[in-house]
Amino acid sequence: MKKGLPARFFITLAVAALSAACSQLKQTKPILPVSDYEKMIVGRLDADYVGTDNCVAKCHAHDKITDDFRHSVHGEQIKPGTGLPLVNCESCHGPGSLAIMDIPDDPQLNDARKTKCDTKTFLDILNLPAQAQSLICLKCHSAASMPTLAHWNASTHALNDVSCFDCHKLHQGPQQKVKHEEMAELCYGCHPQVRIENSLFSHHPLIEKKMACVDCHDVHGSTQQKLLKGDTPKETCTRCHMEKQGPFVFEHGDVTENCANCHSPHGSTTNHLLNAPMPFLCLQCHPGHMAGSTGSNKQLFSNRCTDCHSQIHGSDIPSTGITGLGTMRQ
Repeated sequence: MKKGLPARFFITLAVAALSAACSQLKQTKPILPVSDYEKMIVGRLDADYVGTDNCVAKCHAHDKITDDFRHSVHGEQIKPGTGLPLVNCESCHGPGSLAIMDIPDDPQLNDARKTKCDTKTFLDILNLPAQAQSLICLKCHSAASMPTLAHWNASTHALNDVSCFDCHKLHQGPQQKVKHEEMAELCYGCHPQVRIENSLFSHHPLIEKKMACVDCHDVHGSTQQKLLKGDTPKETCTRCHMEKQGPFVFEHGDVTENCANCHSPHGSTTNHLLNAPMPFLCLQCHPGHMAGSTGSNKQLFSNRCTDCHSQIHGSDIPSTGITGLGTMRQ
């Protein structure tokens, strides 16, 4: 008994340390009222808006970023009548008068001295909470991008501290949203399990760049689980697989709402993205039955069910000899 005490003590100590570490990971971060986030993005109250041109005229360090911005979707939005941009650098970074206050008016002298603007007077965007970061964008996009962002505040991404800046890189070029062929890699960064599943034998063609995650998922929010588009999972799938849509006279009850009852949408080791190979997939719901046409008394546990039930998603033609979906092959 005495020999077991030290080992038991260290085990208890290890469990206690592990529990303490896990408790820190599970600490909640309550979402603050929107008014608190609005205060974070007001900017310096003692600073004034001076316009992008006045900022850039004193410092050429941001010429490339400015040129990309002017050729972007944001930079091309000009207010009719005045010719003023609807969006400029100060729309996101806050008023900039204090940032350039101590910089001489001679750009060449600034370049020689490597004088830089005082970025500390701008909004500390990178250290703001995710909800405040997104609110900078939502100042304009909550109205301009409806109904795309109607579900954003209650979406899985927003509730898990994902901000607009995590996906939209506004300074990387005039294209201010993720390219279609690069989207999968971006999503894999947070969803490694999906990357693994998409590398399996049977998968949707994301790796081949023929599809993107947004073809099925509405990343800004949805009324469905998993941020799926459409009203039901089946509606999402039948946008591409229209021949499975129906309605059919003889319907497969389990697939009328959710195709994921049989298919693993991100990837599978079985043909056609099936959750399990046939006949084992079908045997999870249906008992094996006699092969009446062969005269055998053995149960059918080895053949594919679709050898006889060819229209497994639904059919307008009853089977002959066996109660089930689709035309039975004689």
